[in-house]
Parts: sequence; structure tokens; C-alpha cells
Amino acid sequence: MNALRRPTTLVNALLVLLIVGAGLWSWTLLRDASGTARASASGVRTVTVTEGTVTRTVSADGTVAGAATATATFTTPGTVASIKVKVGDRVGAGALLARVDPTGAERDLELARADLAAAEDAVDRAEDAGTDTGPAADAVTEAELTVDEAEAAVAGTKLTAPMGGTVIAVNGSLGGSSTTDKSGFVDLADLNKLQITAAFPEADATELQEGQSATITWNALQGAGTTGTVTAVAPTATSEDDVVTYGVTISLPDPPEGAKPGQTVKVAVVTGNVDNAVMVDSVAVTSAGDRKTVTVLGGDRRQEIRQVEVGLEGDDVYQITSGLTPGERVVLPGPR
Repeated sequence: MNALRRPTTLVNALLVLLIVGAGLWSWTLLRDASGTARASASGVRTVTVTEGTVTRTVSADGTVAGAATATATFTTPGTVASIKVKVGDRVGAGALLARVDPTGAERDLELARADLAAAEDAVDRAEDAGTDTGPAADAVTEAELTVDEAEAAVAGTKLTAPMGGTVIAVNGSLGGSSTTDKSGFVDLADLNKLQITAAFPEADATELQEGQSATITWNALQGAGTTGTVTAVAPTATSEDDVVTYGVTISLPDPPEGAKPGQTVKVAVVTGNVDNAVMVDSVAVTSAGDRKTVTVLGGDRRQEIRQVEVGLEGDDVYQITSGLTPGERVVLPGPR
């Protein structure tokens, strides 16, 4: 009986050891699994510090306009007798655009020429008579001036194009007066030479200057975009509804097909650009007065608050001039 009990006791002891060992192994696994879960749960969003180009832009809505424009205005008042062009017509410099009724001007010219001839005859008679020709000569001079004015009035009944281009407006009508409420009777523009006019808020306008590059995107032309250059910044502001803006003109050397005066565009002018810069997402930088800091995530996942120096503040990233090196990871605010 004792011999039978010894194996049973040994087996029971072995079973106890196996159970205890299994329990320890299970506890170890659970502990490790629990530690991994905590690390994941406490994870943070990070971005890597890189090297590249930092760009800053300011944007505004703009309008396409002709870079070369002209207005044709009658110099002789009268009733419009004919209009030779319509909006959209292309004309050359000197082309006839419209005419007013020349009857009155031509009649005045005939009278002026008759008066001149009479004055010249008076001079001849004075010479033949041997009398003083001075008064008659003065009358000739005055008559010549009157003829010149009458000839100019007749020429002014014809409205000609001061430049080659496209008719963009006809401000008068047949049978109406040659004078209009607008600046001229016919407006012309060279549609091969376009430009952009835009109004920038005063805070952005302080960063603008001639020579800066700009990207232009058309609202009406699908996928159309091109580049230009700031050619002028208005020295004085315009205020409307308590909003202060400055007018900016941007060249458009290569307009896309279909570009026309009056179309609306979006303009983004590059006001700052740094190549080969150490840079980081601007969201990762915290500002407190003049002090700027970031939170750096170390290899041991410890977080270190570090002060940095910022150079150019770009649209999406900041240039870091000291405090960070490429490859470091910086914490972004908010949950993962």
C-alpha cells in the first residue's frame, strides 16, 4: 500500500508544479499584453522635422483687365450718323469707328474759307492802292486761324481708333449725341495684353512689392492657371464698408485660352521663400508672446518641451533656425 501511495503523491506534486507554472506563464503574458496596450493607448500624433522649401503667400480675389486700353472720343459735337463697329470687333490703329453728321461743320468750313479769300483780296487791293496793308493782313491771319479750326471740326466728325485692339464697349447710339456720360464713345483693349487687378487687405498689402511672383487661378475656366508678377502696388488705400484695401496690379504674360477682361480670378502672391530650410508643421509650434516651443518625442518615448527660433512663418510649415534638427519627431496637439 505504501508503494502504491508514493507514485500517486509524486504525480500529484508534478501536477501542482505544472499548474503553478502555467499560472505564472499566463500572468506574464497578461502583464506584457497589458503593458503594450497602455503604450498604445498613450500614443501621440507626431511629425518629423524635415528639410525643404518654406513659402509664405497672401491671397485675394482679382479681376482680369486689359493691360493696353484706349478710349476714342469725338472732338466735334453732333448727331451720330453712323457707327462702323460693334463690341467684339478687332480694328487697327486709325480705323473709322463712327461719324457724326458733318453738314454743320462743312458749312462752317466753307464760310471760313470764303472769309479768308476775302481777307486776302483786301490785302491785294491795299497793295495796289499803296495804302496801309496792316489791318488787311491782320484779317488774313485771323481768317486762317478760323479755317484751321473749321478743318479740325470737320475732321472731328470722324471717330478713329487711337490704337489697334478689340472693341469692348460702344457707349453711344445711332441718332444720339456724340457726347456721352462716360469717358468716351468707343472703348478699345488689346486682348493679347492682359493684367490682373486685385484688392488686398491692408495687413497683407504691407508685405507686397513689385517683382514678387504670383499664381493666378480662374474661377470660370476649369483647371486654368498661370503665373504673373506684381507690377504695381497702390500708394494709397481704398476704404469701403470700413474695410481698407490696397490695389495691386499683376502682369499676365501668358494668359490661358479663353481669358477675357472682366473674368474673376484668385491671386496668391509669394511674399517669402526659403530653400533648404529646417522646417516643421506650424501646428506643432506653440507661441507665448515672443517665446516659441515644441514638444519633442525622444526614442524612449519621453516628451521634452524645447524652445525654438522661428524664421519664415510659411503657409503650412515654419522655418526653424535653431532648436531642432531634421529627423527628430515633434508632437502634434490633440488625440491620435
